[in-house]
Amino acid sequence: MICDLCPRRCGALRTEERGLGRCRMPELPVLARAALHRWEEPPISGTRGSGTIFFSGCSLGCVFCQNEEISHRDFGKAVTLERLARICGELVDQGAHNLNFVTPTHYAHVVGRLLEEHPQPVPVVWNSGGYDRVDTLRALEGKIQIYLPDLKYLDSDAAGRYSGASDYPQTAQAAIREMVRQTGPCAFDGDGLLTRGVVIRHLILPGQVSQAKAVMDWVAAEFGPGTVLFSLMSQYTPWGRSAEFPEIHRRLRAGEMRAAAEYMANLGLEGFTQERTSAQREYTPPFDLTGVAGEGGAL
Repeated sequence: MICDLCPRRCGALRTEERGLGRCRMPELPVLARAALHRWEEPPISGTRGSGTIFFSGCSLGCVFCQNEEISHRDFGKAVTLERLARICGELVDQGAHNLNFVTPTHYAHVVGRLLEEHPQPVPVVWNSGGYDRVDTLRALEGKIQIYLPDLKYLDSDAAGRYSGASDYPQTAQAAIREMVRQTGPCAFDGDGLLTRGVVIRHLILPGQVSQAKAVMDWVAAEFGPGTVLFSLMSQYTPWGRSAEFPEIHRRLRAGEMRAAAEYMANLGLEGFTQERTSAQREYTPPFDLTGVAGEGGAL
């Protein structure tokens, strides 16, 4: 395939075994982990966990990525579409409240075909960095019930410096508008689990509380009460290439988290704030191919 799925639109050749684009991934899906995950937002994790499937590779270049082993160093194993469908079934059999595709942007073609050929009995979550093309999202309409995008920056300079994508702000804003158009307001089942809707995440960066406030201002102004949920994340940990950027090579201060959380409360944004204890490396799951190989190791 000649790929233009993500906003990079690099037009790279992706064969079954090789990928020459910004994501570096082949056409076949490459996975690093597939397991129940209990550390998403409460209406997604529920009591049994979200059935998370971690795709390898990424078209962003975030210098602080906590999943760098798979997003930058490309650890993972290629699987067939049929094996991916079986993985979904295995997670549902384990009790997953939903199927949660993590970093799926460069595999939108796979996700779309999977859900077309193998409709799922639980809601499907699109868990992305927010750097998605509107046209790519439109091709998924009706297949994705829950969108879980990041909104990392509204400042082009910061986006270029820390993620290598100065067009991130306007691209993510357009993508989130499209996600909300598709799902409509958040809806829940009788157990309080999200069945449809958009949850917008923002990870507070050190020294960037003003950026967090700008993001929250935009969400509050753009979407009416009850339309979306907002997740203010304090799990930032110096990671990856952050040592090359001294201004973010530290943990968040308690005052930074408190100021952002108070601002969110004063705006009346519905959603979630993370506990400070989430800023630990052990909260990042091990990328060890759990759930990827089938019986006898078959892929």
